[in-house]
Amino acid sequence: MALVTTTEMFKKAYHGGYAVGAFNVNNMEIIQGIAEAARDQKAPLILQVSAGARKYAKPAYLRHLVEASMEDTGIDICLHLDHGADFDICKDCIDGGFSSVMIDGSSKSFEDNIAMTKRVVEYAHAHGVVVEGELGTLAGIEDDVNVSSEDSSYTKPEEVEEFVTRTGVDSLAIAIGTSHGAFKFKEGQKPQLRFDILEEVAKRLPEFPIVLHGSSSVMPEYVKIVNEFGGRMPGAIGIPEEMLREAAKMAVCKINIDSDLRLAMTAAIRKHMFEHPEHFDPRQYLADGRQAIYEVVSHKMKYVLGCSEKA
Repeated sequence: MALVTTTEMFKKAYHGGYAVGAFNVNNMEIIQGIAEAARDQKAPLILQVSAGARKYAKPAYLRHLVEASMEDTGIDICLHLDHGADFDICKDCIDGGFSSVMIDGSSKSFEDNIAMTKRVVEYAHAHGVVVEGELGTLAGIEDDVNVSSEDSSYTKPEEVEEFVTRTGVDSLAIAIGTSHGAFKFKEGQKPQLRFDILEEVAKRLPEFPIVLHGSSSVMPEYVKIVNEFGGRMPGAIGIPEEMLREAAKMAVCKINIDSDLRLAMTAAIRKHMFEHPEHFDPRQYLADGRQAIYEVVSHKMKYVLGCSEKA
């Protein structure tokens, strides 16, 4: 068991027609549920930490919890920084033991994105760490990422070769119709991924790992539970799982999942508190939340990502 990079994971995923799940973590129960699911599914695993998670749980706690999960389950894990805003944040994570970082310069000009990404790549590679870059901008709100639909933009396939060549990134996040958060689409709007853009990017970057952000499906069974026990999520809709499975069969080697985890854990805790109002021990309701995380991750690995039995 060890912290590993995504290099070998992505090579196997690309040629195997599946994607590796990158699951956002915020506390011990989430990490436990994900790691135990990966162990039982025999699946490769990326645990990723956002800026919001670093503020909430603190980097040292998260790193040691991930290390504890490896010791407990006996699996290898890639520890990844999600949406690094600048060089200093990426450097801090690299120096702190992360095996992978993302530098998100997608809101900047093409040239500024290249310059910032290249600087991170040079430092990361000198320390044995891999780097994910991004072209195109996803709409939605998630932690410190907040982009309006008007400011979102699809990835331009004609830019990807130059970007990858000049920066030296190891993987590339693209925008083809996914979005951050649970409320991804307006009422009546049909989710649709731009597979034509994905196909063109894959032609221009043969055997290069592509990443999809904002890929939670906002699983309706959990939305129903949340609403049943006092929540207000009418109209919440995500990316259909069959679309994600299709993307995983193509050039997409990493699919990010966060909102589905939050939703499942919240649903389980709401249900527990409603059914057992006498409980006040966090271990009682957090155990249900952890089990919900386990079930969601197992489902995603087996039926959406296709990465079960691929570790």
